[in-house]
Amino acid sequence: MELSENALKVLHARYLRKDAHGRVTETPGEMFRRVAHGIAQAEELYNEDAAQWEEIFYELMSSLRFLPNSPTLMNAGKPLGQLAACFVLPVDDSMKSIFDTLKNAALILQSGGGTGFSFSRLRPKTDIVQSTGGIASGPVSFIKIYNTATDVIKQGGARRGANMGILRVDHPDILEFIRVKRERGELTNFNISVSVTDAFMDALRRDGEYELINPRSGEVEGRLRAREVFDEIVQSAWETGDPGLIFIDRINRDNPTPHIGQFESTNPCGEQPLLPYEACVLGSMNLSKYVREGAVDYDSLGADIRKAVRFLDDSIDASIYPLPEIERMHKGNRKIGLGVMGWADMLILLGIPYNHPKAFALARTVMRFVRETAREASVGLAEKRGVFPNFPGSVYDAPGMPRVRNATTTTVAPTGTISTIADCSSGIEPLFAVAYKRRVLDTELYEINRYFIESAKQRGFYSEEVMKKVLEQGHLRGIKEIPADVRRLFRTALEIPPEDHIEMQVAFQEYTDNAVSKTINFPHRARKEEVARAYLMAYEKGVKGITVFRYGSRQGTLIKFADSD
Repeated sequence: MELSENALKVLHARYLRKDAHGRVTETPGEMFRRVAHGIAQAEELYNEDAAQWEEIFYELMSSLRFLPNSPTLMNAGKPLGQLAACFVLPVDDSMKSIFDTLKNAALILQSGGGTGFSFSRLRPKTDIVQSTGGIASGPVSFIKIYNTATDVIKQGGARRGANMGILRVDHPDILEFIRVKRERGELTNFNISVSVTDAFMDALRRDGEYELINPRSGEVEGRLRAREVFDEIVQSAWETGDPGLIFIDRINRDNPTPHIGQFESTNPCGEQPLLPYEACVLGSMNLSKYVREGAVDYDSLGADIRKAVRFLDDSIDASIYPLPEIERMHKGNRKIGLGVMGWADMLILLGIPYNHPKAFALARTVMRFVRETAREASVGLAEKRGVFPNFPGSVYDAPGMPRVRNATTTTVAPTGTISTIADCSSGIEPLFAVAYKRRVLDTELYEINRYFIESAKQRGFYSEEVMKKVLEQGHLRGIKEIPADVRRLFRTALEIPPEDHIEMQVAFQEYTDNAVSKTINFPHRARKEEVARAYLMAYEKGVKGITVFRYGSRQGTLIKFADSD
């Protein structure tokens, strides 16, 4: 097993088993063995050979071709046993519900999961509280309480607490929500997104007004000009990176189980829409491992996707759930989210610049292959193990539709730390830099992209002086010793126009059941009009949500150090 120095640092800091004194008591190989054994035990439920599948899962992970989400690596085979990364909890309009949900979120955060909440059901500020005759404090005040609680919970948790807070664009308190993170230090444990409706986008297009609805009474409480609200969203996103947008009507049109409930929220990085009390297990194929002699090795990739789908389906049975309601929902829909990482590496190995038309075309081809193969594997599991329990009444319960084991099979996650373990580029992002220093927990890590070093040696421009220049500036612009085609191939996130970032997200979304985590990067000098254009383009092109980050703006987003793999 070849693990990079950075991978070993991350594993020691966060994943390997420790004793009561905090000393590491497990090797990386033993960690993969623990996880493989823990997941493969589920095979016994279906009268399969658990020992045989343990070996298959161990080989798949230890070769770094596939890794599951962080909670699985941390908790499988341990008493805690909570394996899912993504959760959504409902917040109803009562003090009991608000604080019951906070307690439940604490259990999830403690186990390494990330939680999404929609606060849209809460009555607005200044509304009357019938039982006391008092005045309601509104959703934003309760989001702040959740944020403070997360600060305390994460001290004893497995990793940084991550939350998503969502408010519908037609909630009367929407402007307060949009502006909240402009205050330095507010909601540091939350990404926030506005849940945008088609009606709002239509009003924006017409430069018209739209209605604000009091969720307590269902009555129209006022009207706002869509353009003014949109401008406030853009201003906040330009300043802080938040709020993002989720296109809630589009997300619900793709809901595979509308008879069970409607989507209100996503997980912290936005790629996983979930029903209230639903969870999802994620995993990612490392695409950098599937390039052979200048081409994508689809045969090997397909064989491994089938193993990964089985691994994720087994994880649903192997997981120990923090709440009975979550267990019921997860086992009812059996959602899994298989995605990819190492995409930028695959393109470099194939000699295709990230924002070349060939890259967008390959993205569609690769993700279509991932989805079709994953769905076929789910059909195969359904033949042996049965369809997911909520199948009757689902979109699959129709003539000509596949009989699947899992209500969804594909998601593109940011793969924050698991891509460090796999020593590959994260998710579908371009390289953020060719060389950089980054902090993981309290450790500083220095990196120069290994493919760039190989290229420099092969092409004959490697020298200590060139490497020093690359380390100093992090990108290749203006380094004349480096050939132009190499500079193009190793273009970094801030050298790629926002429109091309969106095109890549669009390409992957086309063949993804759930959603796609992708940061739309802007240089520091970007104007607000460019952010506005990106938001409109994302809606028109059909993605399910959008996150922007202007380099050097206040640290207003968790996406930059995305930890909800």
